[in-house]
Amino acid sequence: MAYKTIEHQVRFKAPASQIYEMLMDSEKHSEFTGGPAKIGREPGSAFEVMGGAIRGVTLELLPNKRIVQSWRVAEDTWPDDHLSTAIFMLEEKDGETLLHFVHAGVPEQAHDSINEGWKTYYWDPIEKALES
Repeated sequence: MAYKTIEHQVRFKAPASQIYEMLMDSEKHSEFTGGPAKIGREPGSAFEVMGGAIRGVTLELLPNKRIVQSWRVAEDTWPDDHLSTAIFMLEEKDGETLLHFVHAGVPEQAHDSINEGWKTYYWDPIEKALES
């Protein structure tokens, strides 16, 4: 099976601590995605977002700077037992945050939907939540 890497850079008008909390706090994550989330706050802890449609394990946390997770989608295009790696790198400057995002090991047949999904279910909703 062939795999691809997704890379995004997104700028948010908020401090890195706020973006980090939106990604790592179960309640805040649920608020902006609109789906249930259970996120452990320690390396090695499991997470489940979008009501279990996405699952994985948090591998590394550097508060307000970096999140590394093993990540999989519960859908037919995703091979059984395959884990990809999602890396969120937060860089704060002048009260804004530049998010460097890399999602490696995405199955080729799921690439387009996953790539679009990050924009539709994460980056755009985070922006809207920050505006309200």
